[in-house]
Amino acid sequence: MSRKYRVGILGATGTVGQRFVQLLENHPQFEVTALAASDRSAGKRYSQACAWKLAGAMPEYVKEIVVEPIEPPLDCDFVFSSLPSNVARETEEAFARAGFPVISNSSVYRMDEDVPLLIPEINHEHLGLIETQRTTRGFGRGFIVTNPNCAVASFAPPLAALDRKFGVESVFVTTLQAISGAGYPGVSSFDITDNVLPYIAGEEPKVEIEAQKILGNLVEGAIEKADFIVSAQCFRVDVLDGHTASVRVKLRQTSTLEEVFEAFRTFPSLNLHSSPEHFMEVCDEPSRPQPRLDRDNGKGMTVTVGRLFPDNIFDYRFVSLSHNTVRGAAGSAILNAELLIDKGYFK
Repeated sequence: MSRKYRVGILGATGTVGQRFVQLLENHPQFEVTALAASDRSAGKRYSQACAWKLAGAMPEYVKEIVVEPIEPPLDCDFVFSSLPSNVARETEEAFARAGFPVISNSSVYRMDEDVPLLIPEINHEHLGLIETQRTTRGFGRGFIVTNPNCAVASFAPPLAALDRKFGVESVFVTTLQAISGAGYPGVSSFDITDNVLPYIAGEEPKVEIEAQKILGNLVEGAIEKADFIVSAQCFRVDVLDGHTASVRVKLRQTSTLEEVFEAFRTFPSLNLHSSPEHFMEVCDEPSRPQPRLDRDNGKGMTVTVGRLFPDNIFDYRFVSLSHNTVRGAAGSAILNAELLIDKGYFK
């Protein structure tokens, strides 16, 4: 049996931190040995420090672990970070400098030129930036790898399929983002109930530029961003989990509707523990995908695509959906860690 890697979770009591705890229960490669959170939680057992908000009970394995301060060292081989942006940059760099690989769900390093922004099925070759990062920042064993904004995770996969097959020229995307994407306590119920909020602070620029980095190419130790244009509008909607994206896309090459369907269906998944059988599933029903019905496809790791039609202004339009705290957050980071092991970066 292969060894288990010891895992630390930074920001372990928050919404995404709890999702890490849930998804890592009985993981064949990882064992949670350290939990870290803010000063008000440090020193308490996890069961005392964490107000559990996910469906199902808090896993037994984690209840008696004592929460530690968010600073190195921790008793682990690497860390997952779900820290808020205001503390993530300094803290994640401190862990990387102390020799810990950092797999981050935070936004602060995503667009740094020497930091991989990964969706493993799409751009695993961007891991080559780790060597650039170690050189430019003077890290030893440590490094920082990030996963994308949870809304980008809902529509970048179908864009990757189209770009690889036909080339993408321009994209207009409208995101309908779940309440859980705002963390806990998130959006006031008085604001979101019976309502749609047409503004999420800082979200639209992230959505517009992250897809270009993910679909770019690693050339001589740097990323050449994809040259298509993305225009985005982002809305918060009264849905608990699951980000939906309404996408219109102009392609560089002529394609048939059947060829576009096939590009989505045949885009390969990976052979990693957290990989779904199908990276993307295509719905034929005209009323799908829907968050409540489709967000848990592939245990929350599958992106579901539907409503594919020719468009009157662009070439095609479609709707895509992903589970924002699984594929769009903790699950994506765990898949990144599995990829790093598979590619030998934890040796």
